[in-house]
Amino acid sequence: MNNRSLSRGDAVVIGAAVLLFIASFLDAYTVDYSSMGGGKEGINAWKSDIFPVLPSVFLAGVLGAAAIALSRFTAQGREFGGLRLDQWGIGLSVTSAWAALWSLGGGGGADVGIGLILGFLATLVLAGAAVATPLVPALKTPLSAGGGNKPPAFNQAAYGAQPGYGYPSAPTAGGQQGYAPTQAAPAATAGADPNFQPFWFAVPAARPLYGEDGSPTPVAELAPGTWYLAVEQRGQALVAQTQDGRRGVLQDTSGIQRG
Repeated sequence: MNNRSLSRGDAVVIGAAVLLFIASFLDAYTVDYSSMGGGKEGINAWKSDIFPVLPSVFLAGVLGAAAIALSRFTAQGREFGGLRLDQWGIGLSVTSAWAALWSLGGGGGADVGIGLILGFLATLVLAGAAVATPLVPALKTPLSAGGGNKPPAFNQAAYGAQPGYGYPSAPTAGGQQGYAPTQAAPAATAGADPNFQPFWFAVPAARPLYGEDGSPTPVAELAPGTWYLAVEQRGQALVAQTQDGRRGVLQDTSGIQRG
């Protein structure tokens, strides 16, 4: 699995799911048998028959997190049962937190145990991160853009005397990231910022790159975790170049991470 497509919010979701899974093996309830000459006995979610806590709280939350993580590695917009995988994941995460809240009431003479309390806190974090990640730019930031090889500041001298631009190439023998020069930059387009300086950037989520001629059909799709070169700015939009040399207009520049 390539973690380049995972965001900070996804990491929180996965961490909360791991905590939730661990909590399922702790005592969800404790039952007092002292009236029958016994003592207190702890029951975890896998053995409890008091409220269906295992499927509704623990398994729902873990499956929700798995759906969110898996959605980062499937085709953009692919649906299952009318919903995208991340939408299924958000729904299951919120359902898990709601069921955990109601299960705190106990029942049948049982008291709430540490496993259910810890599980409830984990579902709150899980549901909160699942809902907030698509909305908060800080949570949409890729975990390791560019696989940890963050490109240096754009250096015009690296491309010779003629103005030009490029993109990261394969690492050199010395372990440093190299840069392959490409075509010379064209003359400034009408509406372009004359003071613009090229820079590397990464997108927080997959976004289409449209043709410079204004065509509504995307010429490429920018993926999270990969560095692209912005070569021109047109208002709020950027003209970007992909690593295979294709150019286009990125209309949605919200939440991008500059290199």
